Amino acid sequence: MYDAIVIGAGPAGLQAALTLGRMHRSALLLDSGEYRNGTVLHMHNMIGEDGTPPAELRARARRELAAYDTVEVRDDAAQRIDGAEAEGFRVTLADDTVVEGRRVVLATGIADDLPDVPGLQALWGLTAFSCPFCDGHEHAGKPIAIVGAAPRALHLIGLLGRIVDGITVVPVGAAFADEDRALLEGSGATVSSAPVDAVEAHDGGVLVHTAAEDLAVAGVFVAAASMRQRAPFAADLGLRMLESGSIEIDEFGRTSVPGVYAAGDLAHRATLPGPMASVLLAAGAGQLAAVGVIQSLLAAGA
Repeated sequence: MYDAIVIGAGPAGLQAALTLGRMHRSALLLDSGEYRNGTVLHMHNMIGEDGTPPAELRARARRELAAYDTVEVRDDAAQRIDGAEAEGFRVTLADDTVVEGRRVVLATGIADDLPDVPGLQALWGLTAFSCPFCDGHEHAGKPIAIVGAAPRALHLIGLLGRIVDGITVVPVGAAFADEDRALLEGSGATVSSAPVDAVEAHDGGVLVHTAAEDLAVAGVFVAAASMRQRAPFAADLGLRMLESGSIEIDEFGRTSVPGVYAAGDLAHRATLPGPMASVLLAAGAGQLAAVGVIQSLLAAGA
């Protein structure tokens, strides 16, 4: 029986496994090969790694974990979790193999559901984004489009307005109501009179097609994407959830079910309005969850 089974090998899961390994705790890290930033070419806003390809960071982390004898990494996906803290947890893998652990760390992340705009999925993480902290600076002095709803678009305008050179807001599905249009224009943005029909790669940027015009921009920020749990384990285990759709955790990643921890953008504390899309914060959450696991094992005499 492993001390902990870490499900998910993005930055949160990798860091959790590293912390467990450094404390000579046996850990199994399960890597399904699915990552929220799987299409992203370069990650940003992480000290010492600004501009590093996410795949390079994951590969380097995997090599580092190989130095720790108590850490095992498997390229496999978890399908089901059963059990409880007192008896240990059983994790069923894709091939029906069952592995057992005293504690479980969920680090499966979230998935982005994009608005139904032809061409948008193909551009996601390349020239279409959601996070100004991650990708805003790369559009400095260039025109961009914001695709989506007015409240979120206003927030993006506030963050990106001092960085980019011109913002055009393009609605999805139907034109903006007069009140929303006035708010957006009052923030300094140009507002398209027609909703987006499609987007496509164009000259290193994006061509946004509408019935009124074709708009050439350096990139698109999406103000209409929604997020969901990538894996079903939160629902399966009956974990307490927050209004954001995230798992509720405490400072050490503990969920409402004893023995189950969560780290990364699938979870956050109730004092925060939502999950933070940050490689750095995900890694920090993974470290804290691992510390929580170790504290729990010590308290249990394990």
